[in-house]
Amino acid sequence: MLLILKYIAKLLKALASEASPNQLAGGFILGMIIGMTPVMSIHNLVILVLVIILKVNIGMVILAFLVFSGIAYLADPLFHSFGGWLLEMESMQTIWTNMYNNEFWATTKFYNTVVLGSLITAVILCLPGFPLTRVGVIQYRKHIHERVMKTKLVKALKGSKLYSIYQTVNKVRGK
Repeated sequence: MLLILKYIAKLLKALASEASPNQLAGGFILGMIIGMTPVMSIHNLVILVLVIILKVNIGMVILAFLVFSGIAYLADPLFHSFGGWLLEMESMQTIWTNMYNNEFWATTKFYNTVVLGSLITAVILCLPGFPLTRVGVIQYRKHIHERVMKTKLVKALKGSKLYSIYQTVNKVRGK
């Protein structure tokens, strides 16, 4: 429970921070991709490099990873079916065969139904996900942040010893 409260506090802090909505939305989308797909995949190494290069919000990456890992666990049978359907498409057989015979593409394990199905699903969800998350951050800052800060839960958290310890640790770390 304490860990969940810590992540909620970090999320609220990130949403209210000076990080741009693009950085927050980018972090969310990249975390979503990592969370939806099998973690030990080459494409996730590319995503981690993008996290570093694009300077997206790490907290949002972690949050989205945690949320979408749970969703992906439940959706794996759907990813398997979708990946199988993609791999069995008659019009794609030449492409799949050429990719399988290429060492680079073979190492991506694209031929695994769950890997292919989840990756394509995640990429498709990026298209509406990025702008929706960006707008959500903007709307949160504009209309919701003040109300959240006035809730009894946030006031109780701010008044707790845990919060003061958290603030002291962050000041020492320079965050």
